[in-house]
Amino acid sequence: MEKANVLKENVHEWGATKCGFADLKGCLPEKYEKLNYGISIAIRLSDAIIDEIDDKPTHIYFHHYRSVNSLIDNITLRATMLLQEWGYNAIAIPASQTVKTKYESYSGDFQHKTAARKSGLGWIGKNGLLITPEFGPRVRLGTVLTNMKLPIENNIIKRDCGSCSLCKKACPAMAIYGQNWREGSQRSDIIDPQACSEYMNANYKGIGRGSVCGICIRVCPMGSKVNKL
Repeated sequence: MEKANVLKENVHEWGATKCGFADLKGCLPEKYEKLNYGISIAIRLSDAIIDEIDDKPTHIYFHHYRSVNSLIDNITLRATMLLQEWGYNAIAIPASQTVKTKYESYSGDFQHKTAARKSGLGWIGKNGLLITPEFGPRVRLGTVLTNMKLPIENNIIKRDCGSCSLCKKACPAMAIYGQNWREGSQRSDIIDPQACSEYMNANYKGIGRGSVCGICIRVCPMGSKVNKL
């Protein structure tokens, strides 16, 4: 417990806004089965930058997105090195990486949202993103997998988006189906990642690499100023 507290304190000191621990048994790909505890971190995005997004992402949002991803990777790397120093195995999952396989073209090695939800940081929204009670979807996520036994509080937030479908209405790619996530739901039940990716690549290459949009983040009432007042 003492080392877990030190780990969490360090992660916050290094720049994380939120941090939680998760038991990931049964959720991991075979190659990670021995690293069945997860450290989930969230970094809050800039409200001023998100609020500038209208019908397309901005250049500064693209830069902000990359900068926050870099900070996440730095924090998870440092956490991994600390765990290794203590004698444990650990792997940092990249903040934003697409691993193309014969089964999946728009996914990473492990879904950050799975660890974040099981850590009690938030719930999965209709936009397919983690929704936090404090900041809505205005966060970026990182994950460290480890074999260090972590204290699990089982404080999973059991909420959904209710009848709100603002993200579905605002999505220019029409990639959001407007369905609430449920235990056992697949990503393809909630969003069409191919439609999202292809639309961004076709329309936003001049802003960045064409793989970030942010419109569904900006319109979510859980992250809006109205919700914070």
